[in-house]
Amino acid sequence: MSTISDKPIKKTTMIQYTKYCFAFALLLLIGGCKKKEYSMGSLTAPTEVTINTTLVGQDATHPNGDGSGDVSISLTGKNVLSYNIDYDAADGITFVFLPTGKVTRKYTKVGLNTYRITVVAYGAGGTSTTVTKDIQVRSDFAPDPSIVTNLTGTGSKTWPVDKSIPGHFGVGPWGATSVTPEWWSAGINEKVNCCNCFYTASFTFTKVSATSFTLTAATPDGAFTKTGSLAGGLPGIPSSGDEGCYSYGGGTSSFSFVPSSSGIAASTPSTKTGILLNGANTFIGYGAVLKEYEILSITPTSLYLRVQGTETGNAWYLKLKSN
Repeated sequence: MSTISDKPIKKTTMIQYTKYCFAFALLLLIGGCKKKEYSMGSLTAPTEVTINTTLVGQDATHPNGDGSGDVSISLTGKNVLSYNIDYDAADGITFVFLPTGKVTRKYTKVGLNTYRITVVAYGAGGTSTTVTKDIQVRSDFAPDPSIVTNLTGTGSKTWPVDKSIPGHFGVGPWGATSVTPEWWSAGINEKVNCCNCFYTASFTFTKVSATSFTLTAATPDGAFTKTGSLAGGLPGIPSSGDEGCYSYGGGTSSFSFVPSSSGIAASTPSTKTGILLNGANTFIGYGAVLKEYEILSITPTSLYLRVQGTETGNAWYLKLKSN
């Protein structure tokens, strides 16, 4: 009989044990699901953001600097984690990261010009504060006479892209340490099939006076460029589409010779002289670039240019020829 009576007792004990285990597990689950509380802290936007500028050579006699165009810029503010800066709103807003808040900038437009500096100071949680400052800077620059003569001849000279040599078009990183098209370089006649307008376009540089120059872009088969905001402001280019040839009626604008603002090392092969186009309706070779072309080298028959692309971080290289 004892054997028969033992079975119900063991079964009851097992059921109770199971219930206790379930209850304990449920308590652990409830405790583990307790909501955690987080605190982001104070999201205070930067305050007292100031753009401090010192024009190199500035004094009572030279209120707009010594003519070098160099300006020391220092940014200060409270609750600031980082800064972005645009050096001249007149040529489009292009912000660059300024981790130290300090830089010396060379402004290159010849004569006395006003520039608007725009700074965005970022604080905790993505907060930001934007400030601007206008400065007047004088740049006195006279190019090497041989550069002017090689580019304009006895008064006017026409230059197409030289498709007959390798490397007549290429791209690399924009910066002070890379001065070659290390990402890609065109082979001979490489763009003939897709974009022959690149080779039929021509660019005529004219010396109007000792200090006045013009560029005329002639494009019988259209302009070789990207579209939309990447077209460098060229009129008539559609808002979207692939890189290619697009209808463009040509154009004429003034230009000036300026000290190059690229910042590449003095030991790097370059004339340290740039061609700065006035306005946005002209270009040289490729439309999807900014308007200052650094002359790396020039002879009476060859012209090698480096120019910043409208896409951030790109440096484009162009080789042109003249007979």
